[in-house]
Amino acid sequence: MRRQGRFTSGRNRPGGPEGRRWRLGVGLVAVLVLLGVGLSVPGDEATRGCSGARVTGWRQDERATAELARYGNDNARPDDWTGGDGTRSVRLPDGRTLWLFADTFLDQVFDAGGYRSRRPDPVWVRNSAQVMSEDGRFERTLLGGTDARPAALFGGTATADGREVWRWPVQAVVERRRPGAREKVVRVLLWQREAGSAPWVFGVPRATEVATFSLPELRLEGITTLDRPRRTDPERRVLYGTSALSRGRWTYVFGADEGSVEGKASRAHVARVPRGELDDPEAWQYWSGSPAVDPSGGGWRSEPAGSEPILVGRTVQRGATGTYTVVWHGAGWLLLTMDAGAPDGGGITDVVSYWACSPTGPWRGPHRVAKPPLPEGAGRSGAVPYNPQAHPEFSRPGEGGGGDGLLLSYDVNVLGPDTGAIQRNVALYRPRFLRLDIEPTGASAGGPTGASAGRP
Repeated sequence: MRRQGRFTSGRNRPGGPEGRRWRLGVGLVAVLVLLGVGLSVPGDEATRGCSGARVTGWRQDERATAELARYGNDNARPDDWTGGDGTRSVRLPDGRTLWLFADTFLDQVFDAGGYRSRRPDPVWVRNSAQVMSEDGRFERTLLGGTDARPAALFGGTATADGREVWRWPVQAVVERRRPGAREKVVRVLLWQREAGSAPWVFGVPRATEVATFSLPELRLEGITTLDRPRRTDPERRVLYGTSALSRGRWTYVFGADEGSVEGKASRAHVARVPRGELDDPEAWQYWSGSPAVDPSGGGWRSEPAGSEPILVGRTVQRGATGTYTVVWHGAGWLLLTMDAGAPDGGGITDVVSYWACSPTGPWRGPHRVAKPPLPEGAGRSGAVPYNPQAHPEFSRPGEGGGGDGLLLSYDVNVLGPDTGAIQRNVALYRPRFLRLDIEPTGASAGGPTGASAGRP
């Protein structure tokens, strides 16, 4: 069993031109709505022992939320982290945890008007990381640049005509530097994007990359481009890394295209890589459809252009958002997402789950999970939850719903014209946490229930 830390018990683009792009009013969920076709692979090693899993209850993890708030409110270093989104984590071999964030506010936090606040125009960078101690306490922020002029941990570039190109970190895994080697490293998957005009307010997708960190120093050694999609229609370019997990001899890496930016259906994809080779583009294999349906060319292929979408949901109007998360829970594969395409219009507020016996699907669902609580003042400001991400390294699921449940983070941000609300109230741009109780699908006929107003 992994050692447990203290946690065991759309984005608003910050400042400047990003804030102006945000005010174009494009919804967070509309960025990516996934749908596709695909079947499970007969005999896939990942399907053994599967009976399906679903969430049966939830509760707020106030300790986890408070620990991140403590660190964000600490002004010991005035250039340090005060908020971020894109929240993901990976447990390191020595018991520490590396947390990864996309757009990040730095600077100081003040007491004003009943809330903790930031400056009206705070310092911000495109990405950062935090190091948590073995006992679950955030200790330091990893950035690029200098103390006087902090910069993104994963630096960006620019196009020939001067448009910004940036990187957002997504999921990370610890693996051997090479198969059979004793030395381990951290591989961080990155999404490379470039500034674009509407509807590309979150940037035009450019490439999937992987960064390598040494251990235990956490020194950034370099960045490798894994795939630069060749499609001229950017809404069908697939970026990988919204979720990644190792099982058996493979690391499975999930991704999505971005068709919903033009009002079309977006679709989920999955690739696999032998352990120890995540930074080798030649080692990647992409799911290209069931061999039972297409014996001449289905299954896994080395060419990313041959990737076929996997089934998430039952109709072209409903599926997962592009920042879904996937875990293996003993009874099956579990996918958690904001409810894209919900018939009652609640997709921007509700988390749902899907389950499968193979990473290639089909993913059965949706099953209702939770309506994540928002901080005080969220209703007046138009704040919403998004980007639910599982953190299994802080979880002890137990048998029959025992243990302390699966830790799930979700980001908070403001939609609508009042973008300054996230400066007046720092809680409106910070992750929060839930604990989820999960059981095999046959263990409970009802939907999830929970403490802290946790019944959906």
